[in-house]
Amino acid sequence: MMQKAWMVVAIVAMSVAGAAGRAAAQAPAGAGSTGADGPTLHAPHSYNPIKWVKKDAKTGGDWHDANSSLNKNLTAKLQGAGVLAANTNIAEACGTFKVLSDCLAGLHASHSLTLDFNCVRFDMTAVQSGADISGCKAPKGDKGASLNKTIQLLKPSADAKAEAKSAEKQASEDLKESGS
Repeated sequence: MMQKAWMVVAIVAMSVAGAAGRAAAQAPAGAGSTGADGPTLHAPHSYNPIKWVKKDAKTGGDWHDANSSLNKNLTAKLQGAGVLAANTNIAEACGTFKVLSDCLAGLHASHSLTLDFNCVRFDMTAVQSGADISGCKAPKGDKGASLNKTIQLLKPSADAKAEAKSAEKQASEDLKESGS
């Protein structure tokens, strides 16, 4: 019993000594203060992980501008390939999309599967544009569906996963080639 008590006392003493040593090694209290010993060992940076992520200055709304170089480059490329109608530009076709690459993938999928792009756009964004969508199958609920689900809905016989992957790859290549 006596030996057990000495063990407890020794463990408590080591804990107290360790805490005192750590406290002595820390810099003086106060935000950003430096002691007589000089600056602290810690670099000043935020512990908030949100601030660690570098934010891009571009808002992504550049492609909504019909006069932007990205819009002009993509419009010319896609019209030349027959993916985009001759009387339409990217800003008009993709205005309801939040992300340009989603719209481009939708354009490629509708072109390769001969789907009505107005239906694809409506199914993916759940936003009604001025186009006629009366013949379109809509996803359940009031939210847009992924390209994969849109293809499954509009063309059940197609391999939706492979077609969506192919369209997304083409969209990525379009963006790279257009300087985005």
